[in-house]
Amino acid sequence: MLRTNEAFLKYLEQLYVNQERKEDIVIKSFSKGQKIFTQNEAASKVMLIREGITKCYFVEENEKEYIMEFLGKGEIIGEIEFIKNINCLCSIEAMTNVSVYAISIPYLRSVIKNDLTLNNLLLDVFAERIVNTSTRASYQQLYTTEHNLAKLLKLQSKQEIEISKEDMAAYLGVTIRSLNRALKSLNNN
Repeated sequence: MLRTNEAFLKYLEQLYVNQERKEDIVIKSFSKGQKIFTQNEAASKVMLIREGITKCYFVEENEKEYIMEFLGKGEIIGEIEFIKNINCLCSIEAMTNVSVYAISIPYLRSVIKNDLTLNNLLLDVFAERIVNTSTRASYQQLYTTEHNLAKLLKLQSKQEIEISKEDMAAYLGVTIRSLNRALKSLNNN
């Protein structure tokens, strides 16, 4: 539900401290509700979340949002767009105040060519995302909305964040009406 990556965070913290040109990796801050990346727009940097929680979502042709993941500390964003040289596949929005390491494209390109550790971290991220996506898809098919909603509510409580009904429905892939029925069902139990 909330993805984090401590190994990648530690790696990038070290890269940040050791960089020769202090503009290759900079720390940027985003306020709650601010978009970090916007679907279909070009990304000028690749970023790694230093602190805070974001939501990663698609807006479909019918204008409905579908939240892919909630991303936290150590999660990299913009790497697929960098590797494929494409516009942003989805939007990333700050759900809390967020700080990121923003990495310049030329610098990242040079590090990828010379650093096996970075390449291994990226491979691990890609593999983890494939596993998470397939697991989540099967989970949503096999378990009730109420069961998945209960897990989402636990995440909200544990992280002490507020997830709107719209975001809950978008994450669960249901309508607000279905979400309200599931909330009512949980409250009756």
